[in-house]
Amino acid sequence: MLAFYAKKLVKALASRSLRRGLFSIAMFLILWELSSRLGVPIVGAIPAPSDVFARLITELTNPYYWRSWGTSLTRIMTGFIIAQILGAPLGLFLGVSRKAKAIIFPLIEIMRPVPPLAWVPVSVIFWPSAEMSMIFVTFLGAFFTVVLNIVEGVSAIDERYLRAAASLGSSPRDIFWRVMLPASLPSALVGMTVGMGITWCVVVAAEMIATNTGLGYLTWRGYVAGEFPLIVVGMLSIGLAGYLSSALIRRIGLHFTPWLAVR
Repeated sequence: MLAFYAKKLVKALASRSLRRGLFSIAMFLILWELSSRLGVPIVGAIPAPSDVFARLITELTNPYYWRSWGTSLTRIMTGFIIAQILGAPLGLFLGVSRKAKAIIFPLIEIMRPVPPLAWVPVSVIFWPSAEMSMIFVTFLGAFFTVVLNIVEGVSAIDERYLRAAASLGSSPRDIFWRVMLPASLPSALVGMTVGMGITWCVVVAAEMIATNTGLGYLTWRGYVAGEFPLIVVGMLSIGLAGYLSSALIRRIGLHFTPWLAVR
């Protein structure tokens, strides 16, 4: 097993695209460091990468930093999973039933443009704890996205496929499970990936407003205290957490849509 992963690592390191990516990152960090040290306008006000790295090393030994990771991830995953449990069936239902779509979809379209952050004051009042209010706004960040993508995915299915399945004797139940559901999975995967990015934006902003825990509050604390390297550490941590979360969704999604991996 170790030999297999070692072989994959060597193959990845030999990739030209990876070398180009590492080169661009290295050049970016070098330019950033020089701009900060030389006091270039605007960029010079940002902490140099060396200062950020030194603060990151300090934070890696701080239990509060890792608790912030765990707290934000818990809020994200809780709200996100609830959004998928409720949003995916609703999206399929609206995509399959024209009558239901005509009745329910206009309400969703009215509520969807409202930014999830606009729900923060209402959720703080409505829910009994700040934790539940943040999970709620996280849920909203992913819910409308997945519903809309699944509805559009089902609506985009070629009518000829449905007619062909019906002409071959498939029942409505078989058509749903064997044609409509697999065909809507790529759209659902896109909705989940986009929704995960939105949930991170929402929960970080909510943590700055309604609580004193999480990566969002860690970044805000750095701003209030004037600890600018800590701000960048918080931003990088949020970006890394969002990337890992989206990568996990894509990995799980490819397991259910293997035909996408061969493109």
